Amino acid sequence: MKTNNNILPKGWEVKEFAQFAEVSKAKYNPISTEDLKCIELEHLNQETGNINGWVNSSEQKSTKNKFQKGQVLFGKLRPYLKKYWLAEFDGVCSSEIWVLNSVSKKCTNEFLFRLVQSEKFIQVANVSSGSKMPRADWDYVSEFPFSLPPLPEQTAIAALLSTWDTAIQKIATLIAQKQLQKKWLMQKLLSGKKKNENHMLGNYIKEVSVRNTGNKITRVLSVTNSRGFIDQEEQFDRVVASKEQGNYKVVKKGQFAYNPSRVNVGSLDLLRKFDEGILSPMYVVFEPDTEKINIEYLFYLLKTTLFTARIPMFVQGSVRDTLSFDGLCGMKFFIPSISEQTKIAQILQTADKEIQLLKSKSEKLKEQKKGLMQQLLTGKKRLT
Repeated sequence: MKTNNNILPKGWEVKEFAQFAEVSKAKYNPISTEDLKCIELEHLNQETGNINGWVNSSEQKSTKNKFQKGQVLFGKLRPYLKKYWLAEFDGVCSSEIWVLNSVSKKCTNEFLFRLVQSEKFIQVANVSSGSKMPRADWDYVSEFPFSLPPLPEQTAIAALLSTWDTAIQKIATLIAQKQLQKKWLMQKLLSGKKKNENHMLGNYIKEVSVRNTGNKITRVLSVTNSRGFIDQEEQFDRVVASKEQGNYKVVKKGQFAYNPSRVNVGSLDLLRKFDEGILSPMYVVFEPDTEKINIEYLFYLLKTTLFTARIPMFVQGSVRDTLSFDGLCGMKFFIPSISEQTKIAQILQTADKEIQLLKSKSEKLKEQKKGLMQQLLTGKKRLT
């Protein structure tokens, strides 16, 4: 028998999904006095197979799906987000989550958990119903054929992939610890203990309002809260800005920019990636006086909770609060000598490098796991 243009490995079978897996129909009534851990979609981390918390079922008002330890949870709403978890306890979950269980002794739940992570399953689940709120279509998924190895090989595959999961999770935990350590360092190093060490930011920065006269610069940028500066064309596969860009503001490498109405959620960044670009006229662009303030020190200063906490005192506007450049200039911060600023920035840069190295290691492990899954779940690589 052939499947996916490859000869089926010896001992393997091709089965429709519903022949070896089912969706549990067990429900939880919100009027129940039973209090269980409740998993919502936001509790399922993307692509990790882990959860980030739960709420109490007694606090919920809608009907939930029940699950048992060892069953597989898969987020059917926006399945491309790749949210899944092998339950570690009994509980309840959102009705937007499938509770999957193996049937007919053709599959183990541990193997099923790895199968729903595969590119093939995600592609099948993405053939969904609904456009604004796409959901995986059980009628389609249930009839789709998948290749299944014998049970002993399923167990071996699940065990091997579990070692990768453990390694990836250990690094994720270490990254979280390092990030907390960096946050503590920032609070400690960037907050002065004496009032005379605090100075108005306006003495160290100046606004830049150079316009894109003649539309000479074509790279249109935006400042996001999660990724900082992004090229609109790379982000959206097209430029979403106005065709007439002569009034757009020019920003150059080494300058800062922020969205005045979204700076409170982190839409502020230092341009490093590009030599220059243009931004919508609504943005505020400014640059530091490098003889007075270290550019990296200023970057870290503007990324602290100290900065975020001051914003409400300096914003203006009736409909949406905005932070003007004058408002930014009026803020006071701990700004020591240039030499001390440089030392502080170097300490924080070292912390950033450690975090980035761990993230790179995590990405390599994820790629290794992805390649291994492709080999193991197709029978190209066999385990005995």
